[in-house]
Amino acid sequence: MVNVLLLDDHSVVRTGYRRLIDAEPDLQVVAEASTAAEAYARLLEERIDLAVVDISLRGTSGIDAIRRILARDAQVRVLVLSMHDNPSIVTQAMRAGALGYLTKSSEPGELLDGIRAVARGRRVLSRDVAQVLAEASLDGEQVFGRLTPREFEVLRMLVSGEETRQIATHMHLSPKTIHNHLSMVRQKLETDSDIQLLRLAVRHGIVDLQAC
Repeated sequence: MVNVLLLDDHSVVRTGYRRLIDAEPDLQVVAEASTAAEAYARLLEERIDLAVVDISLRGTSGIDAIRRILARDAQVRVLVLSMHDNPSIVTQAMRAGALGYLTKSSEPGELLDGIRAVARGRRVLSRDVAQVLAEASLDGEQVFGRLTPREFEVLRMLVSGEETRQIATHMHLSPKTIHNHLSMVRQKLETDSDIQLLRLAVRHGIVDLQAC
């Protein structure tokens, strides 16, 4: 039996996934969480084999959640299930320790197969994710590959409108540490200002200004 943790900030979404997963004889949802902190707490309470994690979480970081989950228990497998198929986001999630990445447009059967495969330690990508990664590789799209997963998340939260203190709170770091990460981000991306970072993020689809 594979014990599953669901990390998604929409309760309706979690309910749908729970019904789908619990209908399978070899899978069961034993815990739910809406934030990285809640997921971390559930790991202390339950034996978790696999975590299904969304990247977009209100007031927290999905990629940082992956890091925190694995820091707590390195044996937990992580499968990302997200609306985002941006190649930079996918790459950073995998670098943070996720074994699989599916988009929310995946069929129910693909999700169940993905859970089973990741639980066995296999890497899994949905077809649309594999396609965008292949295209990015052919196009030489590696600009954000210079960043660590944590640096990438700091950047993503900054260009989404978060202030330094908010980012620090969400990532359980000090404002000074966030400033240091941003300095490294600017250096690696060869930019001099937050405006340049925002333009670069928009150009590569990391942030949608209309959604901000």
